[in-house]
Amino acid sequence: MSNIPSDLRYTSEHEWVRVIDSTTVRFGITDFAQDALGDIVFVSLPNVGATLEAGQTCGEVESTKSVSDIYAPVSGTVSARNDATETAPEILNSDPYDNGWLVDVTVADADAAISDLLDAAGYQAITNH
Repeated sequence: MSNIPSDLRYTSEHEWVRVIDSTTVRFGITDFAQDALGDIVFVSLPNVGATLEAGQTCGEVESTKSVSDIYAPVSGTVSARNDATETAPEILNSDPYDNGWLVDVTVADADAAISDLLDAAGYQAITNH
């Protein structure tokens, strides 16, 4: 069974989102996604300063099985990226919700930015776990 923390929000494309403060959200890929991908060997992230549009691709994760796009869960500007995931992509397999975070995004209002995203129960329903 996948780990689906109740304090996060989720997308149907298997990204998780955590509110850091009133204008910053952090996201990554879910435990379900990393499990489905298998051993992750490469991560490509957007650069700091890049503008993201919710639902648009902003990077990719490559595993020994396949390549998957990373979709921006919110619209905003990249304020930080977790470079450790590019040098040690396997961290997404071992710790997808903490050390395996991908990108911080500056938004106008964090609560409004995540309001349309799935809660843990909603995400669990789409993953059928």
